[in-house]
Amino acid sequence: MASHYNRILLQDAPAQDNQDTAPFFGFIGAAAALVFSCMGAAYGTAKSGVGIASMGVMRPELVMKSIVPVVMAGVLGIYGLIIAVIISTGVNPASYKLYDGFAHLASGLACGLAGLAAGMAIGIVGDAGVRANAQQPKLFVGMILILIFAEALALYGLIVGIILSSKAGAAAAATPAAH
Repeated sequence: MASHYNRILLQDAPAQDNQDTAPFFGFIGAAAALVFSCMGAAYGTAKSGVGIASMGVMRPELVMKSIVPVVMAGVLGIYGLIIAVIISTGVNPASYKLYDGFAHLASGLACGLAGLAAGMAIGIVGDAGVRANAQQPKLFVGMILILIFAEALALYGLIVGIILSSKAGAAAAATPAAH
């Protein structure tokens, strides 16, 4: 019964009324990019920092060399910030369509969740890697390579996020204006 009324309401509503919620999705996308990326950055920093602190007790001369995972985790927050700024500058309530909102939501989620996953990987590898490096210095290059591949996951999310953000506005350009 409820779906019958919803169908009637949606059919009778002008197309413009359905576009009023579009900016909400765009702003949620911007928030998701920043929040999830920063969660990944925070986890990676904290987990790696615990490993550095633990390792630094026995080998304090390696602390500065072992800071690499913390720096790499911090970059993840920057990726989220970039996408959040791109999305938020693209939200214009006067001409913003649902297509644009969904494109920006997908963009933010792609970047944010990729950053979260990469941060978790960087944190775990950084923690174990700096501890292992303190015992066997030959493991340093291997740890760096693993961290690079983990960081690449977030970079993939950033690239996809930029591509999806560029799709916003395409619906208005492809649709001829109604007179």
